[in-house]
Amino acid sequence: MDERLPAIAGGLFVLALIAGFVVAAVAALLSVGGETSAATIIGDPVVRRVLWFTLLQAVLSTLISVAAAIPVARALARQPRFFGRRWLIRLMAVPMGLPVLIGALGIVGIWGRQGLVNDMLAALGSTERFSIYGLSGILIAHVFFNLPLAARLMLASLERIPAEYWRSGASLGMGGLSVFRFIEWPVLRRVIPGIAGLIFMLCATSFTLVLVLGGGPAATTIEVAIYQALRLDFDPARAVALAFLQIAVTAVILGAMALFPAPADPGTTLGAAAQRFDGRRPLSRLGDGLVILACALFLGLPLGQVVFAGLRSNLAGLVADRAVLDAAATSLVIGFSAALVSVLVGVAVIRARAALAEGKRRPLPATVVSGALAAVSSLVLLVPTAVLATGWFLVLRAQGDVARYAAGVVVGINALMALPFAMRVLSPAFEAHRLRSARLADSLGIRGIARFRLIDWPVLRRPIFTALSFAMALSLGDLGAVALFGSENLTTLPWLIYSRMGAYRSQDADGLALLLGLVCLMLALAGTPEPRRKDTGHAG
Repeated sequence: MDERLPAIAGGLFVLALIAGFVVAAVAALLSVGGETSAATIIGDPVVRRVLWFTLLQAVLSTLISVAAAIPVARALARQPRFFGRRWLIRLMAVPMGLPVLIGALGIVGIWGRQGLVNDMLAALGSTERFSIYGLSGILIAHVFFNLPLAARLMLASLERIPAEYWRSGASLGMGGLSVFRFIEWPVLRRVIPGIAGLIFMLCATSFTLVLVLGGGPAATTIEVAIYQALRLDFDPARAVALAFLQIAVTAVILGAMALFPAPADPGTTLGAAAQRFDGRRPLSRLGDGLVILACALFLGLPLGQVVFAGLRSNLAGLVADRAVLDAAATSLVIGFSAALVSVLVGVAVIRARAALAEGKRRPLPATVVSGALAAVSSLVLLVPTAVLATGWFLVLRAQGDVARYAAGVVVGINALMALPFAMRVLSPAFEAHRLRSARLADSLGIRGIARFRLIDWPVLRRPIFTALSFAMALSLGDLGAVALFGSENLTTLPWLIYSRMGAYRSQDADGLALLLGLVCLMLALAGTPEPRRKDTGHAG
């Protein structure tokens, strides 16, 4: 037990630290809105309108993303060998590692008033202009970010179907509809609820996309309404009411998601070895090709627009701009600090849970502490970024100096935001290493620093760097945490991009978006292990 005490003590310290950070924010909300009842919140017509739009856009975004992902996943599964397949699958991973603000800029560049879509409509003789702002723009943006996620998860499930199923279907002469009905749909329907729940949660808590593309009070989600209540109207009571409403909504969503198995993303999928026969007909190849081409254009054009517009800007001037350099330095410091805190917290939680799990019998307090540590990474889901930021804004305002401690609060919020992703990378690696090496290290009497240096670090440094780089990429591209605290004293690159968009300096915003996107993508790629190919016969 003595050898486990440092790990358990570290876990308890981290648990107390996170609990204190979250409780302080919630207590500040209660101090302002403690007398506000649920009936009062729901009775407010503005709150009702915001709640309705939040749920409406989340439902529509989820339905469209899932419905569009099914034919994309089927086409990729039926056509495992075509030129560029590997790069298309990797392209589908880009929106998940791209800062949301940059994706929004690319979408505006394609679908906006001066974008490619409206140019094509004008060339066809249409006098109507498509408006990217409002519900339509939010839906396009959410589908852009969530369709690839859904398609990758569905594709992974389809590629796990045993090869015997395809041989049986071919021998029975099944057509495309029969294959979908009897082979593919039973697999997809098991994963679709979990995928839909995940996408619904992401859309219901969306902030940056709605802030950029919302188009006014008629298209505002709860998180954006919280920001507007504090930053624009300075109405703390309404912000607190909306914050509690957001907590209630996320709690209901998380409860519903717990009823379905969580989808597992195996990473970049390059195709399974199972041989299919239903995609060889010319008509099937044509249909699948059109679906794959449409998906590639839908995802690739906004990303290409970001690169094209960024290269047209004065990159040299931006790099020499003092405001840009200061914002970049602030972003790097906050991003690295948040990533480091997130990884250290994740390691402490994992080590503490492993120490508490040792032994044949666990006392009740150890079980409770272990369960609390397991729930730590989910706190940011229950208490979203906007709610934490609102609570801490009120805490710092009560102290009379918001700007002085704002950077530390942003680091803490970003660290919590990245913690679920860091834990997802670290937990399997640490558990597998513990099972392989624990008995050997104990039998050799290697403990403490010597064990870390000789046994743990050589094996665990790669997953640690993976978690660190991915957490830093998330923090660098985040706008939500800094939105309430952004000022002359605290300006990050995302906040500078958003500010210059608002000041109609779109070329500067495009150039900064390209620079920030390249940094975040390099970090995400640096932390992504090279996938193992299942079939060496696939083309490019």
